Amino acid sequence: MIRFLILSGYFELMMYLQVSGRLDQYINVHYRYLIFLTMALSLILALVQLKIWAAGENEKNDEHHHHGHDHGLNKSYQRGIAYLLLALPLVVGTLFPTISLDTTIVEAKGFSFPVSKESVGDPEMNTQYLKPDTSIYYNKSDYNEQMTQLMKKYETDQKLEITDENYLEVMELIYNYPNSFVGKTISFNGFVYEANKNNQKYDFLFRFGIIHCVADSGVFGLMTKLPADLTVKNNQWLHVEGTITLDFFEPFDRQIPSVTVNNAQMVSAPKNQYVYHAF
Repeated sequence: MIRFLILSGYFELMMYLQVSGRLDQYINVHYRYLIFLTMALSLILALVQLKIWAAGENEKNDEHHHHGHDHGLNKSYQRGIAYLLLALPLVVGTLFPTISLDTTIVEAKGFSFPVSKESVGDPEMNTQYLKPDTSIYYNKSDYNEQMTQLMKKYETDQKLEITDENYLEVMELIYNYPNSFVGKTISFNGFVYEANKNNQKYDFLFRFGIIHCVADSGVFGLMTKLPADLTVKNNQWLHVEGTITLDFFEPFDRQIPSVTVNNAQMVSAPKNQYVYHAF
């Protein structure tokens, strides 16, 4: 019976996370089919365990029971443990606080990412920042081939329209091949993060992103040079249009891709603030 309770509790938890939309904070939405598969398997296995338990209860004359072995939940503490096992995943899943997606996470996680040994790109860019890095999931030749194929999609475009679907792949290309994107027009949405470093203020526009799961999530985006007459604050969502440039970022002691913003408009935060990498 305990096995049935554990499996059914897991099924119920996955169902709740899916219906509530909280599952999107833990895994890449492109892998959602795996969750449905897991839910189906846990339900089937739970029903199998229930049938086995029911059949065992009905075998009153079984020799195993005559020897005094009782695997039922006849004692109160056994029932208590079973109920706890059932309630634990539900309690954790329903009462565990939802992550607050704002600049406090940026402060905690930081926004610099070390270069992978398998990364490619401009020889000058020995270290990568603010970028989703998928090179750790491929060997060098496969990663090179993938980046080459992706570059073909955008290398002739003079205006980059970044959406939720292509956000991470475009950001990765910009940081891998910054010189190929300098001078191009770009438009995208994100939330404002003001970094105060060495008594100087730097504005960034970020999105929270998930490559595979929450373990490799991060904040990804670009440094922005906003119009002088525009006043912004942390966590404010903007839609910006501008030109990609390379600018010196003193805390990193190097040039990084940035956007000289020509037009900025305040927009509402999306219902799902994460963007996901498509594989």
